[in-house]
Amino acid sequence: MTSYLIGIDGGGTSCRAAVAGPDGRILGRGKSGAANILTDPETALQNIADAARAAFEDAGLDPQGITSARAVVGVAGHNVGDAVHYVKRRLPFAAADIESDGLIALQGALGDRDGAVAILGTGTIYIARQGESVSYIGGWGFTIGDHGSGARIGHALLQESLLAHDGIHEGSPVTQSVLAEFNNDPRDVVDFARLAKPGEFGRYAPRVFDHAGRGDPVAARLLKAAATTVDEALDVVVSRGSRTICLLGGLAPLYRPWLAERHQPLFVEAEADALTGAVALAAARFGTRPEAVA
Repeated sequence: MTSYLIGIDGGGTSCRAAVAGPDGRILGRGKSGAANILTDPETALQNIADAARAAFEDAGLDPQGITSARAVVGVAGHNVGDAVHYVKRRLPFAAADIESDGLIALQGALGDRDGAVAILGTGTIYIARQGESVSYIGGWGFTIGDHGSGARIGHALLQESLLAHDGIHEGSPVTQSVLAEFNNDPRDVVDFARLAKPGEFGRYAPRVFDHAGRGDPVAARLLKAAATTVDEALDVVVSRGSRTICLLGGLAPLYRPWLAERHQPLFVEAEADALTGAVALAAARFGTRPEAVA
């Protein structure tokens, strides 16, 4: 019986999976909903399984085969032990390693080369590799981390919208658009924010970039503050020796012109995506490929 490999790229808004043969060749792909193991581990587990089954179906394989497959699961929150142990015990695979979404992104973007990735999406994390040394910066989750993330930007926009409503700060078209969405009733904003997950806050981030590009003063101020936190993290990446940086994640192309000039020459395009990196790691650990993957 063939022992299949699974790569998982679990994000705050969606989860992607790929199934590969023991040689690491991808046979099928699947997608499902959010897979944030910190804020909603039960939903994350369900969506990881759903994405894996969808990948098997895409490959023309029996989706029940995920139970005998071996997987590398890349998610935010890999550095929070309780969440990792809880999820790992409940994964539907025969064997699995839970890794940082930064590590699978690094592997996909740079292969075995030295360098760093900055993942700028619903959350943020930075990961750098020099030889056999791998270091992480950030990635501590929305509650006390993820500075500059889509979730943080969206949260800040909602805050500014209420400040504008109360006359504490000047409003602008971007805050007006938020208030209009909530029937100009701040209580509706509060009700939404009270139960919102990071991905729900993150859906407002592109609106901030869009309005900032059109000269909206509030949106520009929010983005400058967010970009400063990204630049601060990139300064640490550079201080640790990285001279090649890939900007990844849904906000990466939007963020680039807002980042400091000192970092612009270091940015390079990724060779492949994080899902490809997850499969490569799974092949190195569980497959038949002779070469090692960092």
